[in-house]
Amino acid sequence: MKNIRMKTILMAGVAYFLLLIPVFAQQAGSRPEMADAMHADGKIYVVVLVLLLILAGILFFLVLTDRKISKLEKRNH
Repeated sequence: MKNIRMKTILMAGVAYFLLLIPVFAQQAGSRPEMADAMHADGKIYVVVLVLLLILAGILFFLVLTDRKISKLEKRNH
């Protein structure tokens, strides 16, 4: 059970790091025009909300899957 949780945490950490790679890849002084336009229109908040909902859904799915696997492991031992 602990092994599965550690793998889940590790996978979540790797996914989070992979999401941050484009942020690190941008040059210090440049700002993307699309982001400026979306921020000015207020649409950037919709994008952030959708991304947070997707990540929350993935996390919820991982927690439920971990619980199911833990129950199966207990039943088989």
